[in-house]
Amino acid sequence: MSGVEETFRKFATYGDTAASGNDMTGKNFSKMCKECGVMDGKAVTSTDVDIVFNKVKTKGARTITFAQFQQAMKELCGKRFKGKAPEEALEAVYGLLEGKEPANVGVTKATKAGAVERLTDTSKYTGSHKERFDESGKGKGLAGREELTDNSGYVGAYKGAGTYDKTH
Repeated sequence: MSGVEETFRKFATYGDTAASGNDMTGKNFSKMCKECGVMDGKAVTSTDVDIVFNKVKTKGARTITFAQFQQAMKELCGKRFKGKAPEEALEAVYGLLEGKEPANVGVTKATKAGAVERLTDTSKYTGSHKERFDESGKGKGLAGREELTDNSGYVGAYKGAGTYDKTH
C-alpha cells in the first residue's frame, strides 16, 4: 500500500467508527486537504475542494473511492501548483499527503483554572453534597444521590433497632 493510499484510509476512517476506510466523506476529504496543505486558502480554497469532491463522486453518493480520490487530486494539483507540468504537480500534491494522519486540532481540553479547580475539589464539599463522595473523593453514584429507604419497621435513627424481643 502506498503512502498516499494509507493517508486516504486514515482520513476516511477519522471520526467514524463504522467506516471501512474504502470510501471518504466530503467532510473528511476537506479536512485532509486542509491539514495536508493542499488547501492553502489562496490558490485552492475550501469552495474549490467541495466543488472538486462533488465533481468526482458518483451521482447520489455521499462518498468517494480511492480511484475517485486520485481523480480529485489530479483536478486540484493544477490549481495548487500553477506553472508545473501536470505530472510534477501531481507528485508535489502526493508529496504533501504522504505519511500524514488526522490531528485533533482544536479539541477542547478540560481546564484547571482557579475556579474550576476549587469547584471540582470534593474535599471542600459540605452538607448533603459531601455524602455523594467516599473518602478518596470518588463519587458513590446512585447510592450517593438517593435517600435509600429502610424497610425494617423501625423509625429512622432509632438506637434500639433490632433489640425487640422476637417472642411476641
